[in-house]
Amino acid sequence: MAEREVIKRMRERFPSELLDYRVFRDEVTLVVRRDSLCKIMEYLHDDLAFDLLTDLCGVDRFTEHPRFEVVYHLYSIKRNDRVRVKVPVDEGETVPTVETVWKGANWYERETFDMLGIAFENHSNLKRILLWDEFDGHPLRKDFPTEGRDFENPVLPDT
Repeated sequence: MAEREVIKRMRERFPSELLDYRVFRDEVTLVVRRDSLCKIMEYLHDDLAFDLLTDLCGVDRFTEHPRFEVVYHLYSIKRNDRVRVKVPVDEGETVPTVETVWKGANWYERETFDMLGIAFENHSNLKRILLWDEFDGHPLRKDFPTEGRDFENPVLPDT
């Protein structure tokens, strides 16, 4: 499927849910509404055969509104095609989990929660995955202090 075909089909199917799209270096990026994420991802998986979630991560655009983006990288094994989906998220907002579409989203969403503090609605086990439960803050946020009260005396988990 040509890249433009993905955009055409998304525009026809989700005219109000597709906020923006672009093609840069033959890579398609779709920006979609947060509240429509599940049905858009199901459509990409079921109808357009993007059967592999290769990555999911968050981006902190500190000082901008909305502050965060959750970025999904999808791949179609059948067609050797890729698409990137972005969802803008503001501070304190949640994103629906895509765990029901791709089981592998579980750990990616937990990592995004752990590092940036973005919560995923209806996640089966949303808790820290890399840091210990008592860790204060989310270290990939741009306003996370690089030095502070516990910088020289870090609080480490009991082993």
